[in-house]
Amino acid sequence: MMKLLHEISEELELGHAVQVKKKVLAAIEEGTSPDQILKEGLLRGLDHIGKQFRESEVGIPEVLLAARAMNTGIRVLKPFYDKTKEPRGKICVGTVQGDIHDIGKNLVKLMMECQGFQIIDLGNDVAPERFVEASQEHHCTLICCSALLSTTMNELKAVIKAFEKAGLRQQVKIMIGGAPVTQQFCEKIGADCYTEDAMEASQYAVLYDEGEK
Repeated sequence: MMKLLHEISEELELGHAVQVKKKVLAAIEEGTSPDQILKEGLLRGLDHIGKQFRESEVGIPEVLLAARAMNTGIRVLKPFYDKTKEPRGKICVGTVQGDIHDIGKNLVKLMMECQGFQIIDLGNDVAPERFVEASQEHHCTLICCSALLSTTMNELKAVIKAFEKAGLRQQVKIMIGGAPVTQQFCEKIGADCYTEDAMEASQYAVLYDEGEK
């Protein structure tokens, strides 16, 4: 079993989505739990490629391929999570206005779906007012916004301002993330939470849903 999990991790690092899919299914057939496949296979591989990127050992193309392979692996796991997770509340997710990147946002969406949340996916290039409208329309009290570019980071602040203008800021929690975003920036703009990756975002969502945040 450990050999198979190691292979999943390696194939993900290489961006081999087809192989990741095959090996995740094989691990499920062997009786490995979805959580173990996620943590010891998929996430381990993604964490390693992330470290390589930070140390300039790989470039953005390799990271994008690994992220797509991660996406594929989680989609394979999701139906098995659906059988074991209790249904939870609704969460709005989206990439801010002016930013068309969505791989990170999609990973957050899939991870949260694995935890039993119903995700209202607003897509990318989302105007601040759209986050407000969606939260009211779907009764979401957790809003997750991402920005991959330093030039779009201030749109995260615009989302917060939009909720303040609508008189709804105290009724929602706003989680932010993305490559250029930091905890310091989170505190500066008055967001409620900053998470470094999709796993951490899903863990925060669970704590929030259970009333611990």
